[in-house]
Amino acid sequence: MSTLYIVMNAGSGHDDKAITRATIERVLTDAGRAYRINVVEKPKQLPEIARATVAEARGSGGIVVACGGDGTINTVAQATLGSGCAFGVLPQGTFNYFGRRHGIPADIASAARVLVTARPHPVQVGLVNDRVFLVNASLGLYPRLLEDREAWKHQLGRSRLVAVVAGAWSLFRHRRQLHISVERPGETLRVRTPTLFVGNNSLQLTEIGVPLAHAVDNGELAAIVLRPVNDLAMLWLLLKGAFGQLGDADNVMSSSFQTLSVRRLKLLRVRGIKVATDGEVSRLREPLLFRVSPEPLYLLKPDPADAVAMPASGVR
Repeated sequence: MSTLYIVMNAGSGHDDKAITRATIERVLTDAGRAYRINVVEKPKQLPEIARATVAEARGSGGIVVACGGDGTINTVAQATLGSGCAFGVLPQGTFNYFGRRHGIPADIASAARVLVTARPHPVQVGLVNDRVFLVNASLGLYPRLLEDREAWKHQLGRSRLVAVVAGAWSLFRHRRQLHISVERPGETLRVRTPTLFVGNNSLQLTEIGVPLAHAVDNGELAAIVLRPVNDLAMLWLLLKGAFGQLGDADNVMSSSFQTLSVRRLKLLRVRGIKVATDGEVSRLREPLLFRVSPEPLYLLKPDPADAVAMPASGVR
């Protein structure tokens, strides 16, 4: 059996990391499964440790596993994509959209048992300028909202209520609009919007009420653009999203695509634009190219009734 190489983010989730690690070790030891755990103590270490872990797993025919929230899973997936290694997750975040979408339990012991019993299945990956996103990518208001939300979490803890309140506060703090050109094959639009959101997770799209979950499950990405509105209307949109009714709002435009190019019409900064990918904010050069990765991740997950078998070769 392939060894499991686990990248564990000590800063993700609510649980005591000593208990989490002990639970993982107990389940894997009881199953007779070989494993190694690399603990990330500082967030800045995560990309380097993820790359080193993938290199080690690749050299021995192992499987790479991310233990943490959506941001941790994203970083380890970025290092894993194209390596030939299969990928596993032990979800530890607040929303856990990626794990929940693929039937991976939030309970750490149950998730560890999935690593022992599951087989790899191909899972769609989104890219923006070759940066991976498994759940969503966005620019404009949403990255600023995420930065504000992290500040609130440090003070008030991680919860959905904190996330919603932080989002409402951000709406009144940030009023800048994006003037962007959006291009896809055969169509170019110029729009003014507070935010552009690109989804790659049918569960999240369903929960906020955008009727494009089927498109994501059929090999596309979903683009959501908000028309310019006043603060009160924006707060109303936030509430509609929280209650799964965003798709009914008149001020929301949405469509599906496989490739989408985006650039600002008024360049206020020359050092790139802030883009959030699975909750992590960075600066990327323009134009931004959103697309479906030509290569999937091969994820260890419970067998669905209509599972697509992993190719016999090329993936460990």
